[in-house]
Amino acid sequence: MRAATSLVQAGLRGLSTVQVRQVRAVRHGAARGTVERVYREVERDFGVLAPPVILHAPSPDVLAAAWLMLRETLLVPAASPRAVKEAVSTAVSKGNECPFCITMHDSMLQNLVGYTDGEIADPRARAAAAWTTANAYSDTGVGHPVPFPVEQAPEIVGTAVILQYLNRMVNLFLGEVPLPPHTPAAALGVVRRVLVWLIKSAERRGPQPGASLDLLPPAPLPSDLAWAAGNTAIAEAFARGAAAVDEAGRRSVPVAVRELVHEHLARWDGRPVGLSRAWVEDAVAALPADDRAAGRLALLTAFASYQVDQPVVDGFRARQPDDRDLTDLTAWASLAASRRVGSWMRIRETGTETATGDKPATDSRAAS
Repeated sequence: MRAATSLVQAGLRGLSTVQVRQVRAVRHGAARGTVERVYREVERDFGVLAPPVILHAPSPDVLAAAWLMLRETLLVPAASPRAVKEAVSTAVSKGNECPFCITMHDSMLQNLVGYTDGEIADPRARAAAAWTTANAYSDTGVGHPVPFPVEQAPEIVGTAVILQYLNRMVNLFLGEVPLPPHTPAAALGVVRRVLVWLIKSAERRGPQPGASLDLLPPAPLPSDLAWAAGNTAIAEAFARGAAAVDEAGRRSVPVAVRELVHEHLARWDGRPVGLSRAWVEDAVAALPADDRAAGRLALLTAFASYQVDQPVVDGFRARQPDDRDLTDLTAWASLAASRRVGSWMRIRETGTETATGDKPATDSRAAS
């Protein structure tokens, strides 16, 4: 079985990298250093060279950050069943209009628990999806039943936060379905079955907690990620990952742009900003002319990633053409918004307590 799995994984490597757009994908055979190690671990613990992870390869420390946060929450077996976490992942992806992620996580969810009359069959998974949807906005989770004990909050909230992050990155860097460009849509059913088989095979091998943490140096846990504190490995993954992404922001995102995004996040309630992008133009008008393209891309990534189009990317590229800069900026904006959502998720039955006290995500050195 292991030999068959390895053979299929090897055959899918090229199909994974060819799905990445906007940046030059790092092929499996060309990966070195941190990228090579993460690729190896992704195949081992995820089951396949997952495009939502490997799209980060132009910025190796950001790649490591995304991998650590995803691995410790969704993939490492713990107190919360995988079906519950897949239900959370599917609900987040639907809220963010991420068709690629909906396809993958809904496929896993169907395989694990199925649907009856259009509803998730397993009551725990169904309740977790409802809780996720209720907590998508800052003012709608109050009083909603919390379907898990508070000690499972690091897994559940962590899964929601990393999917909030990945949805935004996937909307920018991947297509709508997990297929190479120009592949007939009829192939999707077969591909879904193969991918679910590989993912479940990796899960049965039981990824060990904390095994990848040394990819990044230790860092303190920010206050807006306090919900992670009850699980050492998850807290370490998010602390290290957040520090790496914050550093990516400092090197590739202008200070004024970071400040502008944080200002908008501080008053954001999670709701869509609407179909018009006039608000973006109004917001970036206050920036120095040289920063407006970066500001436009950062704001859209954070608040409406599905509205990022080629002219927005090209405008940023005109001033910062490097693939790492594009990866850094979009990762920073995506995680800033995701941390904000995690900060208001209710994790106690009282309905009056939140994970981190409704504090917006901040980088304490944003103005440095």
